[in-house]
Amino acid sequence: MKRIKLDEIDSTNSFLKELARNSTLKNFTTVTANHQKKGRGQQSSLWISEKGKNLVFSTYVSYLSLESGQQRYLNFAVSLAVLEVLNRLNVPKSRIKWPNDILVGDDKIAGILIENSLKNSKIQSSIIGIGLNVNQEIFSSFKRKATSLKICLLKEFDLEFVLQWLVESIESKIKLLNDGEYDLLEQEYLNYLYKKNIPATFKNAANTFFMGMIQGVSSEGKLQIQLEDATIQEFGIKDVSFA
Repeated sequence: MKRIKLDEIDSTNSFLKELARNSTLKNFTTVTANHQKKGRGQQSSLWISEKGKNLVFSTYVSYLSLESGQQRYLNFAVSLAVLEVLNRLNVPKSRIKWPNDILVGDDKIAGILIENSLKNSKIQSSIIGIGLNVNQEIFSSFKRKATSLKICLLKEFDLEFVLQWLVESIESKIKLLNDGEYDLLEQEYLNYLYKKNIPATFKNAANTFFMGMIQGVSSEGKLQIQLEDATIQEFGIKDVSFA
């Protein structure tokens, strides 16, 4: 991989996106930063990370042929890439919280932000931003409880070592994507989907609470929840959250 190392930046995704706009990048060019001042997550949420303690990076990926309607498979691939590394490190109870937060038990350990470049209904390239809590032990700015590799496994990790594994895992999963292994990616994603087939309380966009069980992900990437009357309803990312 081609590596660009920065000490401090507003956002590695924004930096790499601007770089891609003005130059030709090699596949899997990766930008890392010791600290992000304005790191972003899903729905414009901020990703707060203690300087020098965690992995904060973005990777540029181009595709052989990926339709815009197949974006969910990209999400599956990247989520599974992060999960694969956690499994290799023997982190227990790792799961994917739809659409692409990575949890250990009920605690967040990683977040993913994917920004795509489209042309003629095809995804030409993506900027894949990942924040992984590695050696941080105190979290004061997260809305939900957070954890890290150090908390889970009671030891410090070499950030370079973990980064290398992550980028290699992303390359491996993107190869499956380029090879058209969509069903394989989807099945593996669903196998690790947080709270799948487990009764849970949710909150919809109207702030109404309801009970349901996650069944899967639709062809449009929406979360499918079976309600108490046994009907299945689909929700977009802004339409539902865990209560």
